[in-house]
Amino acid sequence: MTPPALDLRPAERQLVSTLRSPSAVQHWLNHLPYNTEKGGETLRGFRGVVRTGKAHCLEAALSAATILEQHRYPPLVLSFESIDLLDHVIFVYRTATGWGSVARSRDPGLHGRQPVFATPRALALSYFESYIDFEGCVKGYAVVDLRVLGNYDWRLSEKNVWKVEQLLLDWPHRRIRYSEARLERMRRRYRAFHEAHGYKPWKYYGGRDRWTPLPPEYARRG
Repeated sequence: MTPPALDLRPAERQLVSTLRSPSAVQHWLNHLPYNTEKGGETLRGFRGVVRTGKAHCLEAALSAATILEQHRYPPLVLSFESIDLLDHVIFVYRTATGWGSVARSRDPGLHGRQPVFATPRALALSYFESYIDFEGCVKGYAVVDLRVLGNYDWRLSEKNVWKVEQLLLDWPHRRIRYSEARLERMRRRYRAFHEAHGYKPWKYYGGRDRWTPLPPEYARRG
């Protein structure tokens, strides 16, 4: 694919030039403060993330898509639907070894994955366990190519790009089936850990060898 020509500012151009792989973009996002907005008041594209120096999950996914599209990765995002309506969005890509992801989150288990998954569904299922907390649980997922937005400027707009959020809300999601018994077991374990330690777990999750490195704030916790 031929990347779109973007009118990048110097700081943006430097990042695009430097961050040439998903792992490099994940490392950059890991070291950005999380955008802990209180009322869902922002949805910035790459330009807004560079300007403010922080990102929430969808802002991170859009930034990864913008950067890596310039290195010939299709701008694909994977949207999760949760039963508690606290959804999550990640950037996804495919290599010769499989599907992987780049992501930023307030939850340690919802960051990136190595490109080792055979299908987008297998990648999505790798997030099931670590999505469970007091109320959350993944019930569906969808992979969306942001190029369906046509000329809408989700990459470098100076404004909030709410049309992206609406696109993902409207897009049909594939159902993820699970047993209520399994969900309740995992939720009990989460509650017990959180009550004992006061923070969200991650070291007891399976499949951590397929995760990308976590942000520094989680390195001191288990």
